[in-house]
Amino acid sequence: MKILNRITTKWFYNNAHVHILKSTTPLRLYVHIPFCAHKCHYCDFNSHVRNQPAWQQYQQALLHELKQWASHPSFKGKKLASLFFGGGTPSLAPASLISAVIEMAEQQFGLSEQCEISLEANPGSAEAERFQAYHKAGINRLSIGVQSLDRMELRWLERIHNPEEALNAFQMARSAGFNNINLDLMFGLPKQTLAQWQQTLQAAIQLGAEHLSCYQLTVEAHTALAAKHAQTPYPLPDDELALSMFHNTRKQLAHADYHAYEISNFSRPTLKCQHNDGYWQYDDYIGIGAGAAGKWNNIDGGVTRYSNIRTPERYIEEASNCGTAINSQELLSHEAAAAEACWLALRRTDGLDRIAFKQRFGFDAAEHFSSAFNPWVTQQMLLVDKHSIYLSASGLPLADMISASVL
Repeated sequence: MKILNRITTKWFYNNAHVHILKSTTPLRLYVHIPFCAHKCHYCDFNSHVRNQPAWQQYQQALLHELKQWASHPSFKGKKLASLFFGGGTPSLAPASLISAVIEMAEQQFGLSEQCEISLEANPGSAEAERFQAYHKAGINRLSIGVQSLDRMELRWLERIHNPEEALNAFQMARSAGFNNINLDLMFGLPKQTLAQWQQTLQAAIQLGAEHLSCYQLTVEAHTALAAKHAQTPYPLPDDELALSMFHNTRKQLAHADYHAYEISNFSRPTLKCQHNDGYWQYDDYIGIGAGAAGKWNNIDGGVTRYSNIRTPERYIEEASNCGTAINSQELLSHEAAAAEACWLALRRTDGLDRIAFKQRFGFDAAEHFSSAFNPWVTQQMLLVDKHSIYLSASGLPLADMISASVL
């Protein structure tokens, strides 16, 4: 991977003689807000605790970066299909920052009809009070990081809200005008029973959220949780219980009319997260903000990927002075890009669209990756028909292993 200390208005493709392909796929924008009131011990996202975040300077850096990306040959003249404010804790940001970024995005790119504009939020009282202002700023989809509705589980997760605040935040979001709300939930916690998880899931269903994201706790390397777990292991559910939780989640949500469109994501009909589904379908995307990442297609069939400087203060300085704040950039060959696109697509319930894949990469995925796929097809964990390649019910729990076989 090539490390770039400074990127000016001369794009990397000029320096490396990379030819840009103006993609016909939808273009998406991710905005990273890296600030948090507290960093939970399981979190491996790029988040930073600051007593007084430099909101005005961070806003100006985002706007500088967004304006610069609008002139990029691969993105110029393309409307945005979705915007996503992630973090960190975006609901700590003033509504004026959110509004300014949306306005600049519309000015520089234009927004497609029915553009999905999401914002991640914590259910703490202070953040919930801003929901109405965010809705007025243009946010039309809210994702609330509830994680659990059990007091002891929230305490172990180091969340700074309680169950009552989580329920209140949902009602405040409804009152603010949001009719597309996601709740993030987590299972597989220490000593958590299947009954306890079912209870949390049922409470979330009863709230009537349009979307639920249900993730199994993962002890990520380089987190505070990983260090503590290595020293004194936590009593996490064994494989049998974790698998039971996984399958029960899908069964319980299907019964409540939530469609499982991705391994961990469930929505009411027509209300899947368009932005995240765009990642899994290998759309082009711009990432702005500290630690954000993006990608675009190259004319050789490969892609260029980049990631920004992670520290907020260094990001602000670089983006404000240069218009971009790229820390590293990588070129993927045609073959590597095809494998990555396949790996991502297999997370989707619909799987990989063979026709669209062939149009994009020039060969059939089932034939090209047959040596990687065949062992899974033989075990009926991976299914192939003339239109798509997708995981079976028995293959879903092994999704990471199966999809990674093409890489």
